[in-house]
Amino acid sequence: MSRWGLPKLVATDLDGTLVRSDDTVSRYSHEVLERVQAAGIWVVGATGRGPRLLDLTRRDIPAAGHLVLAGGGRVVHLPSHGAPEVLVDVRLRRDALARVLERLERRTGRLTVVVEERDDPDSPLLSDGEITWPWPEPVARVPRERLLSGDVIKAFIQVNGDVDELLRLGREVVPPTTASLTQAGLGYVEICPPGVDKATGLAVVAEALGVDPGEVLVFGDMPNDVPMFTWAGWRRVAVANAHPDVLALADEVTLTNDEDGVAVWLDNLLSG
Repeated sequence: MSRWGLPKLVATDLDGTLVRSDDTVSRYSHEVLERVQAAGIWVVGATGRGPRLLDLTRRDIPAAGHLVLAGGGRVVHLPSHGAPEVLVDVRLRRDALARVLERLERRTGRLTVVVEERDDPDSPLLSDGEITWPWPEPVARVPRERLLSGDVIKAFIQVNGDVDELLRLGREVVPPTTASLTQAGLGYVEICPPGVDKATGLAVVAEALGVDPGEVLVFGDMPNDVPMFTWAGWRRVAVANAHPDVLALADEVTLTNDEDGVAVWLDNLLSG
């Protein structure tokens, strides 16, 4: 691996990539990322998690100086001292979300929708139906009209079937100028602001640090990682448990997230 030298920036997805199936990050992974940072390489966490999970995300990747959150809608600089600095805060307009739901439900029938409206971890997510949610957050059931009463950080559609098929249909009927649709392996199609994805968030970080895309190494596992795989030019590495769309774009495949594949690959790079 050392034949490429070293990248200037390493960006990794969290859940399913760096984070193991038991929702933990190993001490080994933390130690390797600290070595990456000590080598003068910027570390960035790039995740679909919203800003309400900022503290959890910082615990999972403490070596990161920047976080790309909400699939690119929120970008945060984490200085060594002081409060986080928000570099990007893009929200999904309520009229855009209404158009997405109208177009999709015309083809599918009634869908269950969740929105992330606020930053603070104590405020609930809002849903117009019963859902299964993977994070330790309160969820309040409200009428659809309440979901569409204001702009949101992000929205989710719960899928009772093939999430890739609903994503395909969504991209067919919803123009990218209205919203960005993706999925992160949670059983939901995710609705983000138009023109927003992990690559746009990483581009903001790279520009702030004076790093070219060709100097960026990325790790990922799910379709919401595809944009940064097409954007980064140094190396694109998928974990072995990755979605076929990510595996198809990867330069290399490392071990699974449960086998600390990200850390093993980086350890080999630094030791080469």
